[in-house]
Amino acid sequence: MTTIARPTARPTPSALVGARLPKSAPYLSGAAGVLLALALKATLGWTGWLTAFFSAALLFVLLLTGWSFAVEGKRRAKDRFASTLIYSSFVAAVVPLVLILSYIVYKGLPAFNLNFFTHSMNGITADEPGGGVYAALIGTLEQVGLAAVVSLPIGLFTAIYLVEYGRGVFARLVTFFVDVMTGVPSIVAGLFVYTFLLLGTDHRPFGAAGSIALAILMLPVVVRSSEEMLKLVPRELREASFALGVTRWRTIVKIVVPTALSGLITSALLAIARVAGETAPLILLVGYADRINGSPFSADQAALPMMVWDQLGKRTGAGGAYGDSRAWGAALVLVLLVLILNLAARLLARLAKPKSR
Repeated sequence: MTTIARPTARPTPSALVGARLPKSAPYLSGAAGVLLALALKATLGWTGWLTAFFSAALLFVLLLTGWSFAVEGKRRAKDRFASTLIYSSFVAAVVPLVLILSYIVYKGLPAFNLNFFTHSMNGITADEPGGGVYAALIGTLEQVGLAAVVSLPIGLFTAIYLVEYGRGVFARLVTFFVDVMTGVPSIVAGLFVYTFLLLGTDHRPFGAAGSIALAILMLPVVVRSSEEMLKLVPRELREASFALGVTRWRTIVKIVVPTALSGLITSALLAIARVAGETAPLILLVGYADRINGSPFSADQAALPMMVWDQLGKRTGAGGAYGDSRAWGAALVLVLLVLILNLAARLLARLAKPKSR
């Protein structure tokens, strides 16, 4: 029997397999984009670096996509364009944040010493070194602490009402006003409190007035975030509790809130961090005092944002360097305070998370 050998068929070319760019293509395209942006900056006389930065990012995307289209084809070029655009957007968002934080650390760290944290600005003039954030730090902690004491219980109870009881027109009205309050500018909250507490009276600005304005700003954040956390509690847990004859309020206290506790703690601390750096309400309601005032219910009181504002106003003349250094130091303390609150939120959320058996 004779066997006839058939010629081997060549594989059909697939659009999914083809030439690929080298792994160094993104780096080469990025370097080319930077060089072209620098050349454009020198040629066109751009004064700032922001335009050159975004030009380099745009040129990087265009060069890499064009190279991919020429070598890999239309299909892979589209995919590479989308992925490159996503990564470039991430870098464009992160780089300014890193630069801001780095610059604050660079300018504020030289002011850090023991005297800076243990002394106030009482008796320190604009052209004198020394002074510190002690009074401002106490004022910020007291004002934000009072705001938290007021807004956190109200916000949590409102969220519980909306999730567990809220039905009908009244619940929709509460939700609507919470959404509206979320976008209220801080200066408007300060004007509202100023009108009711200080305008037309003999009262001077005091710390607790600023706390009320901060509480107004915190309230919608607490309500919204707590509401979302409570909605994450499975409905089956509530139904199982009701099936055992447990009342609704005991179900909320014993089942719903403990289950969502980690998220509630996180939302509370993030809301506190949100208002810790507010300045506009404090200008109207708290004023500024160089001395230490431990009572938020009498006279002007210092605060970290107000100290930054005050010291920046004293940068002129011989004391410019001292005021500038103290302002950046206070700004760094404020950033560290917000950072500590965020880290505490993550730690407490992890500790309060229900443990599975």
